[in-house]
Formats: sequence, structure tokens, C-alpha cells
Amino acid sequence: MASAQGITTDDYKLFPSPRNRHRTIFLHQVFVPYPYMLIDLEGYNLKGKFSLFAACRLSDNKMGQLVTLETPADEATFRAKFVPD
Repeated sequence: MASAQGITTDDYKLFPSPRNRHRTIFLHQVFVPYPYMLIDLEGYNLKGKFSLFAACRLSDNKMGQLVTLETPADEATFRAKFVPD
């Protein structure tokens, strides 16, 4: 199963969302410590490409999600609009 394949970086163990259009880890990243929250990135009206991963932060084994974004403007937009449930 492709979605079960983990990716390990220096900072995270990642599992890609099957809904990702782009299977890339972009430069601009936001870790949100809400592993079960539904994050609909389409609703943020982002200008560039983006991807979402289930994530385990290796520094403290905190589970959450990692949003990766192509542009710094999209990172700022996501940070401004994101409100946890």
C-alpha cells in the first residue's frame, strides 16, 4: 500500500496523505500538533503547490500533521487562517 510508505527526514517521520496532488516535501513547513484534525488545504485558497503529511516530530516524538508549502506567502496565509478545532 503506497500510502503506508513512510518518509524519514532529519526532523520528521512522514506519511503522505492519499489526497495529495503533489507528493513533494516543499521548503516552507508548518507542523500542527493535531493528528486527527481534518485539514482541507483546498479551502485556504493557496497560490502555490502544497502537500499534507501525517507526521511524527523526531525531536520529541510528538504526533501531528505537517503542511508543506511552495511559497512563503502561502505559509503566512496558512498560519493566519489555521484555527484548531
